Amino acid sequence: MKRPVIFCDFDGTITESDNIVAIMKHFDPPGWEPLVEQVVTGKISIRDGVGRMFELLPSASRAEVAQFVFDTAKIRAGFPELLSYCDRHQIEFLVTSGGIDFFLLPLLGPFPIAQDHIYCNASDFSGERIRIVWPNPCDENCKNDCGMCKTTVIRRYPQDSYVRILIGDSVTDFEGAKLADLVFARSHLITKCEELGLPYVPFETFHDVVRHLGENTIQEGV
Repeated sequence: MKRPVIFCDFDGTITESDNIVAIMKHFDPPGWEPLVEQVVTGKISIRDGVGRMFELLPSASRAEVAQFVFDTAKIRAGFPELLSYCDRHQIEFLVTSGGIDFFLLPLLGPFPIAQDHIYCNASDFSGERIRIVWPNPCDENCKNDCGMCKTTVIRRYPQDSYVRILIGDSVTDFEGAKLADLVFARSHLITKCEELGLPYVPFETFHDVVRHLGENTIQEGV
């Protein structure tokens, strides 16, 4: 029987809002809004857009930016219960995020997720401006310049051996949704799934995810 594995987005999924957009709105560096619009509409790549957004911020603002996220980010209801469910049922759980390490890792610190199961972008504060580093680039099968390539991670879990479950909400999840056997979607990902004709399960909290997994997925191996 295939083994289930979950690939879970962070910004707007594990957290209730997109922290990168929240950072940009709060600190409001000139030029950030067109970059967000161009990423969402696909006019520029995620890697290009996110990299250019953070270059608008001085490295000296690192602590202030991180503190803003710590003070404002809210973990979506049911997340501890989802992790507990995965542990009980031996479901491998990976965080696959286009977020940045300096705020993402501390927020996930209280939760029992192994470091090697967290995929995200890194950061460099050695220069005058914040520089984003990309330790998880696209493989030869992806040409989307994702930055943190979720499809590359997903392909490490072959479909003939795994039930690949994606949980997400936005542009960084669009390509991964095409590969997944089961998609839990909210926000922009719902719109994209409907455009592409991809089946999905809508969710608002992780309680919804746990409920669906308990009622359907594990037993049916879908």
